[in-house]
Amino acid sequence: MELNFHLVEFESSYGRPDQLPESDLPEIVFSGRSNVGKSSMINAIFNRRNLARVSGTPGKTATINFFRLGDIRFADLPGYGYAKVSKAEKVRWQRLMRAYYESGRGIALICQLVDMRHPPTADDLAMINFFIEGEFPFVIILTKADKLNKTERGRRREALRTELPYYDEITVIETSAETGEGIDKIRAIIQDLGEK
Repeated sequence: MELNFHLVEFESSYGRPDQLPESDLPEIVFSGRSNVGKSSMINAIFNRRNLARVSGTPGKTATINFFRLGDIRFADLPGYGYAKVSKAEKVRWQRLMRAYYESGRGIALICQLVDMRHPPTADDLAMINFFIEGEFPFVIILTKADKLNKTERGRRREALRTELPYYDEITVIETSAETGEGIDKIRAIIQDLGEK
C-alpha cells in the first residue's frame, strides 16, 4: 500500500525509561548528534513544517518523540554529544537510550544522521559501532549536503570512505532538508519497509 507521508501523526513523548510504551509496531528510528538537522530532516520526509520542532538550541529535544504513519511508528531520539548539558542530563539521556535499544523493540531501521560537512564525531562512531555490534539495521543519512560545493562534496565523500566503518557495506544517502535532495530515497526505503 502506498504510504501518504503527509498523514503522519504525532503520538507521544517520553523522557523516562519506565514511561516507554510497549513496542507493538515496526519502528523506524532517527538518531544523531545535537544540531545535525534531525528535526528538519523528519519534517522534510513527511512534508510537514512543524511535525518535529526545529530548535536553534542544541540539546533541546530531551525526550523520545513517537509519530505514527499507518502501521509504522517513528521514534525521534534526543540528540547526543552537546557539551553544555549537565552531567545529570547526560546520565538521564544514556539511561533512556539504553532502555530504548535494549527493551526488545521492533526496530525495523535506524536512520543515523551525520553532518556531511565534518568527519563523524567520536559519539557518531560510537553509535554506529553500537548498531553494528547489536546487529541493528541502519542507514547513514548525510545531512546538509547542500552546504558543500561540488569539490568539497567530492573530498568529503572520499574521506567518509575511511572515516565510516564498513563504508562499502552501509547504505549512505546524501541529503538536504533545504533542497529536498535524497528525501525520495529515504521515503522509498520507508515505503519498502511498510510493505513487508
